[in-house]
Amino acid sequence: MKYQLEIVIEKPKNEVIEKFSNPDNMEHWQRGFIFMKPINGKLGAEGSQNLLKYKMGKREIEMTETILKNNLPHEFSATYNAKGVYNHQVNKFTETPEKHTIWAAYNEFKLSGFMKVFGWFMPGAFKKQSLKYMEDFKAFVEDGKSVKNE
Repeated sequence: MKYQLEIVIEKPKNEVIEKFSNPDNMEHWQRGFIFMKPINGKLGAEGSQNLLKYKMGKREIEMTETILKNNLPHEFSATYNAKGVYNHQVNKFTETPEKHTIWAAYNEFKLSGFMKVFGWFMPGAFKKQSLKYMEDFKAFVEDGKSVKNE
């Protein structure tokens, strides 16, 4: 399953990237975020890996992030592996003449086991979740709104 999402953030690219690239901010725009722990390599470096943990409903989900490309402020790509889910995500950032930022996210999911069945019955769920993260990030950058306690 592949899809692309795009959102305009009404802040300059340098401000957007400053917030996007700081792992301490993840709790403010990724609902259910519990922690991120480096497990291999230098934090943020290409080839490095992190363990990410989220609470989704009553379940806790762990995934391994592997950074493929970190060419910020222009591009950041990584893979995310969890039980039954593989996601390759490419994020690109472009500044507009109005000094706003376009965030384009390209996602490719590969599902297996139960998650393959879930994806078949609810194909829009992954896209909806990705868009929610992007909208929450936009609100965090533009208005300082955090989802930490929601």
